[in-house]
This record gives sequence, C-alpha cells and structure tokens, in this order.
Amino acid sequence: MPDSGVVPHIGSADFGTPEIHPDAWIAPGAVVVGRVRIGARSSVWYGSVLRADTEDIVVGERCNIQDLCCLHADPGQPAVLGDGVSLGHKAMVHGAVVEDGALIGINAVVLGRATVEAGALVAAGALVPPGKRVPAGTLWAGVPGRVVRELTDAERENLVGTAERYMGYAAQHRSVEWR
Repeated sequence: MPDSGVVPHIGSADFGTPEIHPDAWIAPGAVVVGRVRIGARSSVWYGSVLRADTEDIVVGERCNIQDLCCLHADPGQPAVLGDGVSLGHKAMVHGAVVEDGALIGINAVVLGRATVEAGALVAAGALVPPGKRVPAGTLWAGVPGRVVRELTDAERENLVGTAERYMGYAAQHRSVEWR
C-alpha cells in the first residue's frame, strides 16, 4: 500500500528540538514541538499537542498522553510527567508536575506550579489550581478541586493497569494502515 503521508508533526525551531525515545509512539496528527523529551514506551495519541517553546516538557517512561491532550509550559514552569503517568482524553497539564503513576482524568486541568503526587487520581473534569499539591494516593475532584478521599487498593491497581494497557494499545496502533 502506498504511503498515505499520515504522520505526526514533530517540529524543531530555534527554541528547541524534540528528543523522542525510539520505543515511544507518536500518533499521526499529534504535534510535538520544541524542548520536549519523551521516554521509552510512552505514547502520544491522536490530536495531542506538546508545545515546549518557552520551557521544557519532560515525559517519563511508560506514559500515555491520550487523544486531544495539551501539554505546555511557561518560563520557569516546565511541564513534567513522571514514569507511568496517564493523561485521559482532553486533559491539560500547563507548567505543572505529575509524579510517577498518577492519572489525570478526562478533560481535567492541572495548572502552573501545581504538583500531582505519585499515585494520585485527578477526577474527570477536575481543576488543580496554580500552586496546589494533590497528595499521593488520593482522589482529587471538583472545580476548583479538593481531596475527596484516599484511593482504594483497586483504584491504585487500576492506575498501574491503565499505563500497561496503553502500552499494548500503542503496539496495536503502530501497525495501522492508513488510506
């Protein structure tokens, strides 16, 4: 089958060049531009934008940045994802840190200088305001958000399972034939 020309948009400029591990997968239609580093077995899904024109974006290993997510940073406020982080569809991380194994739910927003600690869950549609800290192993929900409770063991296992499942999905999508 002829090459369809459907590719991710990976861009270099005066402000930086992406460094993408060869085992990472970037979906066609995703945009990765500037000072972005993406670790092994991480995936950036359809329609997502990682734009590092003023500060670094660092994506650890085994992360999944699902469809239509946005990562951006401001001067002095890098966007950092630890290992095994999941960003649900349409989630936004703007100049914030998300530590290992955390999950940011669908359409949730994490703003400048906020930190989501390891193994925390930010619920779908929730807002983590600038400078706030989501404690490890907790559920954060609401607009603006707050800690609702500690996560159950099953919820903690699901966070790990989500990252593992998305590594499998990425392997399947590597072989999609576009027309």
